[in-house]
Amino acid sequence: MNQEKIVIWFKKWASVINDEMDYISDLDNAIGDGDHGFNMSKGLTAYLEARDSKSVDSITDELKLMGMTLLSKVGGASGPLYGSAFLAMAKLTGDKTELSKEDLVEMLQAGIDSIKRLGKAVRYEKTMVDLWEPAIDLLRNGSLTPSTVDELVEATAPLKATKGRASYLGERSIGHIDPGSYSSGILFKKLVEMLN
Repeated sequence: MNQEKIVIWFKKWASVINDEMDYISDLDNAIGDGDHGFNMSKGLTAYLEARDSKSVDSITDELKLMGMTLLSKVGGASGPLYGSAFLAMAKLTGDKTELSKEDLVEMLQAGIDSIKRLGKAVRYEKTMVDLWEPAIDLLRNGSLTPSTVDELVEATAPLKATKGRASYLGERSIGHIDPGSYSSGILFKKLVEMLN
C-alpha cells in the first residue's frame, strides 16, 4: 500500500459517504444528533479540497492531512475520534513509502487505540470501536471481506448504547445500527477493495 493507493482509498471513502450522507444522518437521527452523515461528508469534502490545494508528498503527510481536516471540520465526537485516529496512524508510518499488510494492521491498531483512549470506550458499547476492533483482528488474520464488515455493522444493532449521546436513550437505542460504525464500515470496505 503506497501513498497513491491511500489517496484512492480515502477518495473512495469520501465518495460513498457523500452518496450516503442522508442515510447515515437518518441512522444518527434514530439514536443521536442526526448530523453524522452531514458532518462526515463536510469533513471528507474538505479533505479532498485541501488535497487539491496542498502538496502532500508522503504517506505520513497524507494521514496527517486527513486527521487534521477531520479534527477541524467535523462536529460532534466524530471529528476528534476520527481525527485522532489518523494522526496516531501518521506517527507510525515515518518515512515509509510502502506499507506491508503488517504495517497497515499496526497503523490501524494505533488508530483504534487512540479512539478508545479519547472516547473511553470498549467493545459492545455501541460505538465505532465495535467496528474497528474486530475489523482489525479480521484483517490481521486475513479474513476481512466486505461481507464480514457488513456483519460487524449489523451486529451493532442489538447492542444497548452505554457511551455517547445514544446512551441517553438506554433500552431505546437497541435495534438501531451505530452510525459511527456504519461510516467506519465504509472505510474498511474500501480498504479491502484496495488490498484485493
